Amino acid sequence: MKQRCSPCSRESNPQGGPEWHWIGGSLCWLAILTFWPMMALAGPPFVTDDPEPVKYQHWEFYVASQTTQTADDWSGTPPHFELNYGVVPDVQLHLIAPLAYDAPAQGDRHYGYGDTELGVKYRFIQETDWSPQVGVFPLLEIPTGNSDEGLGSGHVQAFLPLWLQKGLGSWTFYGGGGYGINPGAGNRDWTFLGAVAQVQVMENILIGAELYHRTSTEVGAEADTAFNLGTVIDVTHHHHLLASAGCSIDGPTRFQAYIAYQLTFGPHFFSKHRAPALWRGPPR
Repeated sequence: MKQRCSPCSRESNPQGGPEWHWIGGSLCWLAILTFWPMMALAGPPFVTDDPEPVKYQHWEFYVASQTTQTADDWSGTPPHFELNYGVVPDVQLHLIAPLAYDAPAQGDRHYGYGDTELGVKYRFIQETDWSPQVGVFPLLEIPTGNSDEGLGSGHVQAFLPLWLQKGLGSWTFYGGGGYGINPGAGNRDWTFLGAVAQVQVMENILIGAELYHRTSTEVGAEADTAFNLGTVIDVTHHHHLLASAGCSIDGPTRFQAYIAYQLTFGPHFFSKHRAPALWRGPPR
């Protein structure tokens, strides 16, 4: 997803117990970000992405929920599951398997499996002191959801973005844009431009702000310009909490929010957590 608090590059708290004092504070942050609409926060944790893939042979697993409100509808994923894997250096495989809901102001509400997202992130330019890192992250939306119930598009969709990122001390700036291919009656292809500025305010807390613009995805629909605020909190070396929320500056989205638990781990994670072998008696 995003450049976060470099969770896989730091050691976990060797004392074990004291890590848990962060949980109470983390939950408070999430409650504030999720239920304080004056903050106008959104995304996973942001809509705009970055070019940095998961490290080679490392994993990211998310259990997340997002929701969007417009004048006519509430919709979202309660929850969806995301998996990212660094398959080779500078290349990440990506999967989102969502449960979805649609609750129109007029009509029946529906809940079920939504459209499956597949992608590959490839960073082809490394960051230097003077230049940003650059990568692409093409995505496919596979129509596994029921389009008649508002749980899917009914068509294969694609998003073809180019992302850039540059770090300056505790600050990171990233953004870019892309083109969305959106077939189907009444649909239209769309473009996206977005930028994020984020800062590491504490060793385990990152906050950021985003501004993006997306053209309309349907004939006669509005374009959407929005700003978002969000945070990522490292509870421990492997366990993280993410949250954001937001709304349109000029567009149809009255409110949108995202909250997630993230597990990050490398190739030695399972061997470290493997149960000890049963004692089979003295050697023969």
